Amino acid sequence: MNGPLIDIRNLQIYFHVKEGVAKAVDGISYQLRHGETMGLVGESGCGKTVSSLAILGLLDVPPAEYRGGEILFDGRNLLQCSEKEMRRIRGKSISMIFQEPMTSLNPIMTIGFQIAEVFLNHMQMKPLQARERTLELLDLVGIPSPRQRMAEYPHQLSGGMRQRVMIALALACKPKILIADEPTTALDVTIQAQILDLMMGLKDDLGTSILLITHDLGVIAETADRVAVMYAGRIVEKSDVNTIFENPLHPYTQGLLRSIPRIDEAKRPLRLKEISGRVPSLSFLPPGCAFFDRCPIGRDRCRARRPELEAADEDHWVSCWMVSRKE
Repeated sequence: MNGPLIDIRNLQIYFHVKEGVAKAVDGISYQLRHGETMGLVGESGCGKTVSSLAILGLLDVPPAEYRGGEILFDGRNLLQCSEKEMRRIRGKSISMIFQEPMTSLNPIMTIGFQIAEVFLNHMQMKPLQARERTLELLDLVGIPSPRQRMAEYPHQLSGGMRQRVMIALALACKPKILIADEPTTALDVTIQAQILDLMMGLKDDLGTSILLITHDLGVIAETADRVAVMYAGRIVEKSDVNTIFENPLHPYTQGLLRSIPRIDEAKRPLRLKEISGRVPSLSFLPPGCAFFDRCPIGRDRCRARRPELEAADEDHWVSCWMVSRKE
């Protein structure tokens, strides 16, 4: 229990595309500890989902290519596990809530069958026992009339209920790690709050560690213990959630926080403070800092050489020449 539950070390995942080689994940490192919620934040296309799919071995090789790094879980490097070994890990030890439940659930199978299948395959339960556990699980995640819902198909459920089914599937075997990829996308704010409350409650009850992938800093502020901020395939800042919100050091993190609407500004004409410019192509990353062209404090040094992730303070890491301790 003393060491990290999962330890990602210098992970590099490249894709061979028409334009060349896209560095989707370019040397990231972070740890997920027992019983904590780790937030992975950044704009779309920064590598958050790719890194999480790599944990479960769900990337097609090719076009994906693992250029380096390790994903250590219970002392084993998951990148060296066979597909047979990964099938035993997926769903049982590590589960994932995917971003869009309508495309993740099988449209031609009932909800009850899809959940019971997890118990049959991973826990070798008898069909009647699997059915009873499925009922218990649907009730646990707040699905009304669970016996009726078991016989229904995904298209017959609302978006919120489909997401609850995804959570039920992910938690069926009481995994050590739950990866939640944008779990509240396309849900209204009331349902969002219910889903997040459900996830946090189940985390407390089951002791599951959560890797929460999102671009929504409001969700991170409410749920995460620690945060890693990604930009263009790399982690540019990581620390505990209070430090990130109270003392952000990287200009990109500062820009993300400035773009959040504030309640105390609601009575005035509101214009969101966007981050100017565009994310560079992952196939044509500059030699220096990838954020340079959008950075309000960038200097020549930033253009010429890429800064490494360094400790700016105790358990606060940042990749920026302007705040680095090294000359």
